[in-house]
Amino acid sequence: MNKPIMAKATAVWLVDNTTLNFRQIGVFCGLHELEVQGIADGDVAAGVKGFDPITNNQLTQEEITRAEADPSYDLKLKFNPSAAGEEKRRGPRYTPLSKRQDRPASILWLVKFHPELSDGQISKLVGTTKPTIQSLRDRSHWNISNIQPIDPVALGLCKQSELDAAVQKANAKKAKDGEVMSDEERRKLVSTEQSLGMDPEPKIPSAISGLETFSLGGSEDETEEKDETPVDADSLFNLPDTDDEGDDDTQP
Repeated sequence: MNKPIMAKATAVWLVDNTTLNFRQIGVFCGLHELEVQGIADGDVAAGVKGFDPITNNQLTQEEITRAEADPSYDLKLKFNPSAAGEEKRRGPRYTPLSKRQDRPASILWLVKFHPELSDGQISKLVGTTKPTIQSLRDRSHWNISNIQPIDPVALGLCKQSELDAAVQKANAKKAKDGEVMSDEERRKLVSTEQSLGMDPEPKIPSAISGLETFSLGGSEDETEEKDETPVDADSLFNLPDTDDEGDDDTQP
C-alpha cells in the first residue's frame, strides 16, 4: 500500500493537528498541493471528519516530528502487518457488468479445452458460480445453442499467466493421483512462453511424398515407362465410327 487508507480524511487530520506544509501532506496522501490548501481553507472536504493516522497504525509521532523539522522531508507510510496481502484476491473474481455476458462463452471454452480444471478453478478464473459451470458441462444451459466457446484471455476475463498456473496445478494434481496423462496434457504443464518455444508437433501430411508416382496396378518403373510414352492428342478425339457396327447388329 503506497498511500494511506481514507487519504482525504487523513489529510484533514494532518492539516488540523500538525505543522506540515501542504506539499508534504499532498505527497503522503496522494493529493495535489492546491487540494490540500483547499482543505485548509475549508473549500475542500467540508464536513469530512479527520482520520488519525497514528492511532490507525499508518504513521508514528516520530515520523511527523521529523517531517515538521525538515520541510523537504517526505513522510513514510508505516508498515502495517494487518494490511499485508490485502490486495490478494480471495474467492471468485469480480467481473464488470460489461463483460458478464461473455462468461458463458469463456466457461464453455474452459470446459471444452481444459476438462482437467475443477469447477472451483474455473469459478476463480472467470468469476462465476458452480451451478452455471455444471449446466454448461452437461449442456443443460438455457442458451447453450447460441453459445460459442471463446478463450477467456481474449475476452479479458483472466490473464494468461493465471490460466497457465491453474492448468499446471490441475495436471500436477492429476499426476499425483496416479492418473495417466496424454501427450497433449503433458504439453499443458509448461507455460505459454515455453510452449511457443517448443518444436511444433508432427502433423499428418495431406499427401504422402512418392505415392503419387505409383499406380494401383503397376510398379514405379512401369509408371515411369508409361509416363515417357508420348500421347497423341488427336487420337483422343478421333474415336472409331460405330455407325456401321450398329447397322450390322440391327440387320437380321
